[in-house]
Amino acid sequence: MYDRLVALRDEIVAHADALLDVAKWPEFAPPGLQVVGRPEVGKIACGVSANLDTLEQAVAAGADLVLVHHGLFWRNEPLVVDARLRRRLQTLFDAECSLVAYHLALDAHPTLGNNARLAERVGATADGPFAGVGIAASLPALAIADLVQRVEAVTGRVPLHLPGGPDTISRLAICSGAGGYELIRAGHEGFDALLTGEPAEPNAATARELGIHLLAAGHHATERLGVQALTEHLATTFHLEWLFVEVENPV
Repeated sequence: MYDRLVALRDEIVAHADALLDVAKWPEFAPPGLQVVGRPEVGKIACGVSANLDTLEQAVAAGADLVLVHHGLFWRNEPLVVDARLRRRLQTLFDAECSLVAYHLALDAHPTLGNNARLAERVGATADGPFAGVGIAASLPALAIADLVQRVEAVTGRVPLHLPGGPDTISRLAICSGAGGYELIRAGHEGFDALLTGEPAEPNAATARELGIHLLAAGHHATERLGVQALTEHLATTFHLEWLFVEVENPV
């Protein structure tokens, strides 16, 4: 029996699915409920990725549901339950813990998404979408060195800075995760800088040749904020406990 407030798992997931408008974002990772655990939820744990460390820490903390950005099932991976996937699933099964994952839909959300939260935290004003799931934002004439410092403060790591743009930034494109490939688009659309997670090999030359800065602060580091914002919203809506599980990742 539960001695704390609980909510029904399926009601939580239905609310999140509708809030994120998951049907709008078809992709190669199924959004929403991926592993079915107990029907009642009293505590939600969230993390960036459904790796074994995240799941074990969530279960140890007493979570009934784990919400992540990167889930377990990707259509570009082999359809084999190998040792890696088996241990992750067994951890969830043994604890009767559910797993919920939101990828592109969480990147794209205009207030709770990774990109929207990054914009807010670096002091930028969101003006609209960029490259589908990203954010086009404006800044009040900020020096590029100051923007680098703000990104470091938000992500907890010094971003890789590939220079090429102006000394003062007023238009910023944000595309978390592996968004370095969008640098050409950002340059063509007149942005002064692109903030992302992972760079791509051509980015250094592209930045110089198109007159734009690239700031790459890490895939993991740029995608912490969305799961926390969504989980906090769900916990507040359904009167539940929640926590964020940090598993450090240099990528």
